[in-house]
Amino acid sequence: MTASTLHGVSGRPSGALTRRRFLGTSAAALGAFQLLPSGVLGEPGRPGANQKFVVAHIGVGGMGMTHLANMLRFQKDGKVRIAAVCDADENQTEAAVQNAGGKVDAYRDYRRILQRKDIDAVLIATPDHWHAVQTVHACQSGKHVYVEKPSSVTVREGQAMVAAARGNNVAVQVGAQARTAKGGWHTCRAIRNGIVGKVHKVTCWHYANPVDDKPLPDSAPPDGLDWDLWQGPLPLRPFNRRYHPGNFRWVLESGGGQIRDRGAHQFSTILWCMDADQQTSFTVEARGVAPLKGLWDCPVEMEVVYQFKNPDWTLVWGQPGDKVGKTEFGNVFWGEHGHLILEWEGGYRPANPEAINFKLPPGGQEVPRTDEYEDFNMNHKADWFKAIREGHNRPAVDIEIAHRTATLCNLGNISYLLGRKLVWDGDKQEVVGDPQANRFLSRPQRYPYVL
Repeated sequence: MTASTLHGVSGRPSGALTRRRFLGTSAAALGAFQLLPSGVLGEPGRPGANQKFVVAHIGVGGMGMTHLANMLRFQKDGKVRIAAVCDADENQTEAAVQNAGGKVDAYRDYRRILQRKDIDAVLIATPDHWHAVQTVHACQSGKHVYVEKPSSVTVREGQAMVAAARGNNVAVQVGAQARTAKGGWHTCRAIRNGIVGKVHKVTCWHYANPVDDKPLPDSAPPDGLDWDLWQGPLPLRPFNRRYHPGNFRWVLESGGGQIRDRGAHQFSTILWCMDADQQTSFTVEARGVAPLKGLWDCPVEMEVVYQFKNPDWTLVWGQPGDKVGKTEFGNVFWGEHGHLILEWEGGYRPANPEAINFKLPPGGQEVPRTDEYEDFNMNHKADWFKAIREGHNRPAVDIEIAHRTATLCNLGNISYLLGRKLVWDGDKQEVVGDPQANRFLSRPQRYPYVL
C-alpha cells in the first residue's frame, strides 16, 4: 500500500507494510476482538474535533464507493474528515485510497478501525452477512453507523442491532433512501392524506431471481482477497466465481434473493406510506419455484402474502407479479377510490405525477423530511448527520424501522423454505406455535466473527 499508512490493532502507525505482509496477517489471528466501552466520542450526539465528523468506511466495493464519493463531497464542504477505509479485498482498498486522494489510512480488518478513538462514525457497505456483526461492534465502540440494507440476515441479528444502538446511544441509519427521497415523500404524503381513500392492499412486482446456468468449479481466491475474512460469520466454503463478489445475493444462506435485497427498499417505503411501522404482527405465506441447477438456491419465482390487522390490509410480494407500471419493479397502492403506482421504491425514480401534484387538504397530515441535498444518497446521509447533531439518534430509517422491514423479508424466505403459513407475534418476536420456524430466526456464527 503505497498511498497510505497501515495501522496496527492499537491504531498507532506500524509503518508501511508490503503487499505480502499485508495479505499474510491473518484476520483470524487477531482472535476475539476486545471492544472499547461506549462513550469514546467524549460528548454523545456531537461531531468530533473541529466540529467535523471524522468518518471511516468499512467495505468499499460497489455501493461502498458511492458512499465514499458522498463523503468526499461532505469533506469538500467542510462537514466531515475521512480518516480511513477498509476492505477484505486489498484491490478495492487501494482503489478507495486513490479515490480519496491518498490521504486516508488503509485497513483490511474492520476491528482496527473500531479501536480508533478519533473516529466518530462508520459507513458499512460489506456483504449482507457482515452487516449485523459489524454494526453491533461499531455501536459497542461508541460509533454512529450508516449501514447498507438489508440490515440483517436473521431476525435475532436485527434484535441485537437495535439493542446495541439503544444501549450505546448512537445513531444507526440504514440505507433505504426512499424515506428521505422526493419520490417516496410525495407518495407517502399523498397516500396518508387519502389520494385513493383507505388502502386495503399493496402489491409489488419485481423480476425473478436469476438461475446459475453457467456453473464453474471451485478455485483459488483472486490475489489480494482475504477469503476467510470476506466470509466472516458464514460457514467456510471454497471460493467460487459464481458466488463472489456479487452473486452471494442468490444464495439463501448469505443473500436471500430479490425479496431481501429490493424488498428491503420497497417494504420500507410501503410501511412508511401506510404509517404501519408499529404494525409488527402479521401472517405470512409464501410459495415459490426453486431453481433446478447450479449453485444459486433462491426461488426463481416467488409470491409472498402478508396479512395485517387493525387496520386490516394486505401486502403482496410478486416475483414477477403483475407489472402495473413501466419500469423493472415497483408497487401499487389499491384504495377505495382507485390506485396509485410508485415505480421502483421512491428513491431512484420520481413519484407518479398525481402524487407530485397532490395538494394537501385542509387539516391534512404533513410528512416531515430532511431536505438538504438534491442527490438522494447525499440527503439520506445528511439526515443521519442531523440525527447525530441534534442528539436524538433516530434518523429516518432508524435501525428499529429497518429491523422490522428486514423481518418481513426474512420471514418470507422462512415461509418459503418450510412451505407453510406463519403467524408472527411482533411483540414477542417469534412465530406462534411453531418451534421449527423459530429455529430459523437465528443461526450459528463462525468464531471470532460473532455478536
